[in-house]
Amino acid sequence: MVAFLRGCRKHCAVCNQGHLFTRWFTFKQRCPQCDLRFERIEGHWTGDLGINTIVSFGTLLIALIVGFLLSWPDPPGITLFIVAISIAGFVPLVFFPFSKTIWLAIDLIFRPLEPGEVARGYGPQRGESAERPVT
Repeated sequence: MVAFLRGCRKHCAVCNQGHLFTRWFTFKQRCPQCDLRFERIEGHWTGDLGINTIVSFGTLLIALIVGFLLSWPDPPGITLFIVAISIAGFVPLVFFPFSKTIWLAIDLIFRPLEPGEVARGYGPQRGESAERPVT
């Protein structure tokens, strides 16, 4: 859950480092602090595309339902159309960086770090046992 909340803040899910983007649409290759490679596997970008699509369509659906409910029985078609087009163009662009870090967090929750994937001190390293000794 901590990893997911970090992703929602556009921070690294492993070390909580911010400033993961050089520009709004330009994601760094690796975390500056823990050295996590952000595209962990081939096709990793499809997950953040899916997250962005779900949030964009969800926002559009909520806006249309609220618009219809507030204006029933005579909904303003043109106004709702303009609102829908605005949401469809605006939300995916605004949510883009959040979708990348949220998807990274979800990926780490379901597919934990492998040895050597991050810098020493942030996760398992090559040659170390995956299990910690019980003390």
